[in-house]
Amino acid sequence: MASRFEEIALASPVEVFAMIDEYNKDTHPDKVNVSVGAYRTAEGKPWVLPVVHTVEAQMATDTTLNHEYLPVAGLPDFRNAACHLILGEKDIDYTRVGGVQSLGGTGAIRLCADFAKKHLQCDTVYVSKPTWGNHKGVFKAAGFSNIVEYRYWKADTLNLDIDGMIEDLKGAPPKSVVILHAVAHNPTGVDPTENQWGKIANVCEEKEIFVLIDCAYQGFGTGDVEKDAFSCRHFYERGFEYFIAQSFSKNFGLYNERVGNLCVIAKDSDKKSKVLSQLELIVRTTYSNPGNHGARIVATVLNNKSLYAEWNSCVKTMSNRILLMREQFHQKLKAIGCPGSWDHIITQKGMFSYTGLDEKQCKQLKEKYHIYIMKSGRINMCGLTPSNIDYVTKAIFNVVTESLGEKQAKI
Repeated sequence: MASRFEEIALASPVEVFAMIDEYNKDTHPDKVNVSVGAYRTAEGKPWVLPVVHTVEAQMATDTTLNHEYLPVAGLPDFRNAACHLILGEKDIDYTRVGGVQSLGGTGAIRLCADFAKKHLQCDTVYVSKPTWGNHKGVFKAAGFSNIVEYRYWKADTLNLDIDGMIEDLKGAPPKSVVILHAVAHNPTGVDPTENQWGKIANVCEEKEIFVLIDCAYQGFGTGDVEKDAFSCRHFYERGFEYFIAQSFSKNFGLYNERVGNLCVIAKDSDKKSKVLSQLELIVRTTYSNPGNHGARIVATVLNNKSLYAEWNSCVKTMSNRILLMREQFHQKLKAIGCPGSWDHIITQKGMFSYTGLDEKQCKQLKEKYHIYIMKSGRINMCGLTPSNIDYVTKAIFNVVTESLGEKQAKI
């Protein structure tokens, strides 16, 4: 009997996870991984935040805790604290604001996509060019047939194409969704200025575009979680009805706990309640209930002044290391005389840098130097360490100069 799965095609591997697997199997002594989107210490190791260790130890000895189901919408203390963090505790109006705990930031994005498709009759989503690779896949899986890229990265200036972005959004048809990156844009590290955020909000208001702000790196942009919330708070202050997808994978180091929140901002209490009720139905029919452990860690920290202060210090430690690597990488590329301008390395924000390296150069870095880098040229600045930064700098110098030599030879 033939297999019923005979006609199933083998799916293409997810690039970053395939690269991690390839890196792990590589036995070269000088191998370097700058592809994976996770924080690494100066020794190149994962870091469990000390404040997370503290809370987990407390939880382990707390006999009042149990393993009962959470509410469908998730842990209330977590949802409220997450909304506080992104919108600001002082001015938050709970008649307009509510949260739904999700399976990471990805889960929050999927909740938004399902809701927008079913209840707002949306079929077009605008994503930045480039954007995080999963944005398109999530909305496609939710049934969106039109996935449109708006201009974002301007290759000739290595900066934001704000005019192109505005022009593209002005062409959005009715009932469109737009995904905006709150801070530390993935993959480019290029963020709009405060003035540019105002222009973006203007066109979204004018065209009645439904806004989803993806906030995966709060604290990693400037080292200040308050400053990094500017874009989200700007839309709130202007009275928008919109969603914010929050992730606590990076700023709490809780990658495998899948801690996320979909912050819902509506016009009034009645609208908020209706939206939350429909989101709960989506949760119920998708995964029924979210997990407890990671959400309780985040809630405990955010709701305790001393723990919150310690967490802020941890975020600052991570962001400072990223900034240090940016500065050193920039200096070393200039010192070695690497062709081209590398100033964008220090003007970009957050974990990632869009280097400007092309796909062929990235392939050479992997095959010849065992440096694992995304084919887009995106690197994780945390993958650079004091022990490998000189090696990476020299390898990039070699592939760039080799490419220039090939181009000149063809002229």
